[in-house]
Amino acid sequence: MIHVYLDDCRRCPQGFALARNVQECLLMLQECEVDILSLDYDLGPGESTGKTVVQGMIAKQLYPKEIYLHTSSMWGKKEMYELLYQSVPEHVKLHNGPMPAEVLASIAKGE
Repeated sequence: MIHVYLDDCRRCPQGFALARNVQECLLMLQECEVDILSLDYDLGPGESTGKTVVQGMIAKQLYPKEIYLHTSSMWGKKEMYELLYQSVPEHVKLHNGPMPAEVLASIAKGE
């Protein structure tokens, strides 16, 4: 089981696999069992957004166990959260914000 961090420029937290774009993120969701997924919205000029990942997850039913939204785009966070809120299965934990420091520390320690 892996943790996936989608972001085009931020440093990847320790204990996470980094996806720099939509294609990498969807491939990880398809090929691996994902525990925690943390999504950015803006992935660079002219690139698809985190919303595209969310749409792909929904279309292919590729859900991790837990989803966080670490984007600084309030509009993007709202769009992703609303789509996910309507679609995620009951067993998926959806958070409308970034991972708390204690979660990041626990994963970095390998817990």
